[in-house]
Amino acid sequence: MQRRLFALTAIALGSVFAAPAMAQNKPVIGVSVPAATHGWTGGVVYWANRTKDEIEKQYPGVKVIVKTAGSPSEQANQVQDLQAVNKIDTLVILPFESAPLTRPVAQVKSKGVYVTVVDRGLTDPNAQNAYVAGDNPGFGRVAGEYMAKAMGGKGNVVILRGIPTVIDNERVDAFNAVMKTHPDIKVLDAKHGNWNRDDAFKVMQDYLTRFKQIDAVWASDDDMAVGVQRAIEQAKRTDVKLVVGGAGAKDYIKKVMDGDKLVTANVTYSPSMIADAMKLTAEARVAGKALPEKTIIPSVLVTKDNASKFYFPDSPY
Repeated sequence: MQRRLFALTAIALGSVFAAPAMAQNKPVIGVSVPAATHGWTGGVVYWANRTKDEIEKQYPGVKVIVKTAGSPSEQANQVQDLQAVNKIDTLVILPFESAPLTRPVAQVKSKGVYVTVVDRGLTDPNAQNAYVAGDNPGFGRVAGEYMAKAMGGKGNVVILRGIPTVIDNERVDAFNAVMKTHPDIKVLDAKHGNWNRDDAFKVMQDYLTRFKQIDAVWASDDDMAVGVQRAIEQAKRTDVKLVVGGAGAKDYIKKVMDGDKLVTANVTYSPSMIADAMKLTAEARVAGKALPEKTIIPSVLVTKDNASKFYFPDSPY
């Protein structure tokens, strides 16, 4: 299964993944990602394991070790074990959370391990050699601009934030910057739903109890949007006219395609970025080169007009 978006991404990154090459170097690459605690990370785990096999086939002698962690502390221990036990010389990590992983990753880097950080940036950029991510400010900005237009520049909106991370800050700051240009739109509150359906359900229940008029919800993630819609339905509220999630989950892309009354748009942020990061890192390490310090994959607005291009029913996410 190959996504058209990935091909565009590869072109945008200026990277060539297709041609097999004889390994000049044979790195041992550790890949550390969060466990499948929600749909998006389920996609990350899927793409990490799939890409492990592709890299080892493309570069004979290169070893890729994929580890998943259910908490920041577990991931910190895994990172240390990858260096001490598995003797990795390269680490590709999507941190569970930013702050708790910064020091452990910095310690591994200080021992000579080349570090590529993916998506959830560390609090100290010196702890990494390279950073690969989606356009998080763009993710918030694109959602904000669409919602402001759809709301006619006025009304009440609530925000569900993700896990406390650098990328969550970037998304919310960009969204709020758009809202500040629309003085008739009031942001009632912003709380962390942790990119989790159940947590988002509880946060939305609280919003619905406290606020009698909510015109729109920015869930900032499709898993949270599921919880949001469940809370709205249970409360039998009819004031909410718009729910915007994000990251391109197939169920929510389908809602956009089918003309759902509440879900009329989405913003891309594909979990396949772990695959891009792993391939870019492997290619560079085999050739004995360094990656650019930062590689950003654009976020795209998905509407009914283009949703079919982003709908992949066989995907795990």
